[in-house]
Amino acid sequence: MKSLKILSILLIVAFLAAGCGAKAPAELKVAVLAPLSGPVPTFGNSTRDGFLLAVEEWNAKGGVLGMTVVPVVEDSQCTPDPAVNAANKVINQDGVHYIIGEVCSKASIPVSEIANAAGVIQISPTSTNPSVTVDANGVTKGYIFRACFIDPFQGLVGAKFAAENLGAKTAFLMVDQANDYVKGLAEAFKTSFTALGGTIVGEESYTANDTDFSAILAKVADANPDVIYLPDYYNIVNLAAKQAKEKGITAPFMGGDGWDSTDLDVVAAAGGYFTNHYSAEDPRPEVQNFVAAYTAKYGSTPDALATLAYDATNLMFQAITEAGADDTAKVKAALEAITFNGVSGTIKFDASHNPIKSATILKVTADGVKFEAVVNP
Repeated sequence: MKSLKILSILLIVAFLAAGCGAKAPAELKVAVLAPLSGPVPTFGNSTRDGFLLAVEEWNAKGGVLGMTVVPVVEDSQCTPDPAVNAANKVINQDGVHYIIGEVCSKASIPVSEIANAAGVIQISPTSTNPSVTVDANGVTKGYIFRACFIDPFQGLVGAKFAAENLGAKTAFLMVDQANDYVKGLAEAFKTSFTALGGTIVGEESYTANDTDFSAILAKVADANPDVIYLPDYYNIVNLAAKQAKEKGITAPFMGGDGWDSTDLDVVAAAGGYFTNHYSAEDPRPEVQNFVAAYTAKYGSTPDALATLAYDATNLMFQAITEAGADDTAKVKAALEAITFNGVSGTIKFDASHNPIKSATILKVTADGVKFEAVVNP
């Protein structure tokens, strides 16, 4: 009897040990680095929400290669130091192999150096500066990609629209020289606009902390340009455009995708135009299905930040699926060969890991932002 009791106890212990050793479901950690605080928090909120919607949809379908996706969300503030800290944290502490982000070029560039050196795949949804994916020598960073078009293309599209659609002959540039995104767009616009026969009649600098643009706007008024190119984020546009209207300046402002925010002051910026990555008014099923899902979950229409984060995340998961393994070298090769049909268009990558895709022109009215035109590469 005693031996039977001992045997029973041993069997129970063995059963419990086997249960404790059961394999947990495989997980795939993916991080999003986004400015949830700092100067442009709406960018971060939209990016995070687009990312999380894609994660939720993949997990509902059984995950990626059977792995449950575990999202890691970090506030990188659209600023180099916080972004670097966030990147080091998700890579070294969380063990992440895949990063969606950052949003702003000045933050994505230093993150790209860290991720590339670590063999971690980074897809920036919205950073348009060419230096995100190539180094100072023009060599492509092997593990770094983006889901958006780059500044030279966006600047070209803006310049062509100004010259051909608006009939602009002269332009005035307002530039934050400390912001890589703003500088890149301004240079691309200037090069393209002058190549099209236009004249830059003035170029003035300001800083991200400036709130009074009266001195610059006095020079704008004197120059009387056909368009004012201000390729900064919505918070700067709100101030400058409002002050311009107060001074009686009627020339339209133009800019880039940094204008795209629910916090853009559409009354102040009314009459202006900006280049962007998509329009919610696009009738394609990919667009309308996404808009419906996003609106149902978050109660608002997705902006381009949300859209590109959603595309970048789906792009990452499709590449991991096509690679057949959680192996960044294989995923890198899959991305280089991929054809991805996203909300913002069909994406294939060039040799510098920049997507070849179309751009959208949006017009700002006092009633909101409206679709104006599509420009193909």
